[in-house]
Amino acid sequence: MLLKNFPLSLPMICIAFGTLFVWTPLSTIVGSNPLDSRYVTEKVTEFAVIISLMGAGLKIDRPLAWRSWMTTWRLLAISMPLTIAAIAALGWSILGLGLASALLLGSALAPTDPVLASDIQVGPPQSGEDGEVRFSLTSEAGLNDGLSFPFVHLAIALALAMQPGKPWFQDWLLVDVFWRLGAGVGLGWLVGKLLGILTFRLPKRAKLARSGDGLVALGITCLSYGLIEMAHGYGFVGVFVTALTLRSAERGSDYHTNLHDFAEQIERLLMMVVLVCFGAAIAEGTVFRAFDWKVGAVALTIIFLVRPAMGWLGLIGSEISGREKAVIAIFGIRGLGSFYYMAYATGHAAFDKTDIMWVTVSLVVLVSIILHGIVATPVMRRLDRRQKSVANAL
Repeated sequence: MLLKNFPLSLPMICIAFGTLFVWTPLSTIVGSNPLDSRYVTEKVTEFAVIISLMGAGLKIDRPLAWRSWMTTWRLLAISMPLTIAAIAALGWSILGLGLASALLLGSALAPTDPVLASDIQVGPPQSGEDGEVRFSLTSEAGLNDGLSFPFVHLAIALALAMQPGKPWFQDWLLVDVFWRLGAGVGLGWLVGKLLGILTFRLPKRAKLARSGDGLVALGITCLSYGLIEMAHGYGFVGVFVTALTLRSAERGSDYHTNLHDFAEQIERLLMMVVLVCFGAAIAEGTVFRAFDWKVGAVALTIIFLVRPAMGWLGLIGSEISGREKAVIAIFGIRGLGSFYYMAYATGHAAFDKTDIMWVTVSLVVLVSIILHGIVATPVMRRLDRRQKSVANAL
């Protein structure tokens, strides 16, 4: 509660606590390099992200439409590919990464994070906190975590392309792009429709909404993600689509608030665990063992130049104001999703200079959490006041 009134964020406090935690007798529990516990890193961050995606989809009041979501489409179709390309170029030219590793670095750091961006996202369902900036950042984070997956799989395919005679490009295009994306969107919509019927359309004594139990959000998330992953679709995309579809089934129901609040509590708990461990790993030292000036230069360039520039380019011609474009372009928080992609990809193929990639990703996430944690609260508060004054004047 105190943090709401100060330019600080809960993620910053968690990292600081984890750093101090290393100096206690319990430090052996959490103070380890994610390179040494790749599988645990992958699974914990995966679960945190899908819970966050469900919560993000449930709290979006705006119906899905081409025109009203135009800012989101621009960020996904223009800004994200340009960001991947720019980061990959930095990794190749400055860090000396191979093509596959450079592409993986770009794919891992391009998506904005739905877990750490609660201060700049829309408010709970029907709260009215859904200005264009908050909506765009929420919907972008909800979709680009899944849409980055084809590029991650392309990096994996390139890393495995040394196998002679393997038609890697055709397999990537047909399976990792068309099938996985199609299955994610299609099954996400279908599961959302079925869950909408079970939750709101059954007779009163049988429908799930009658229970008022927010715990259902956890079951919905796991059911949607599990079914889509079994069909080899992109579960990240599918979970967010499921949440949007479920929300549209009965948009005015108060039960959405119960589902969202429970999902947000689980998300916050997982986020705290991961970031305490991240802070401990930083203090333990091996995460940043490969750090040098090149890593620092690339990380700062990604945060202060690449995302703002590519975000602005994607919004050229948009109807929103220049002030709103600047805020959207700057507030592209990186977080747990980047850790997940790194852990996932390095578990499926051998990449060169993984230590360089890990330290770069860790530094970008750390600086992003500190920078955005300090400036997000005052900037968003000022923007909200400005929007309210304009609305009152009209």
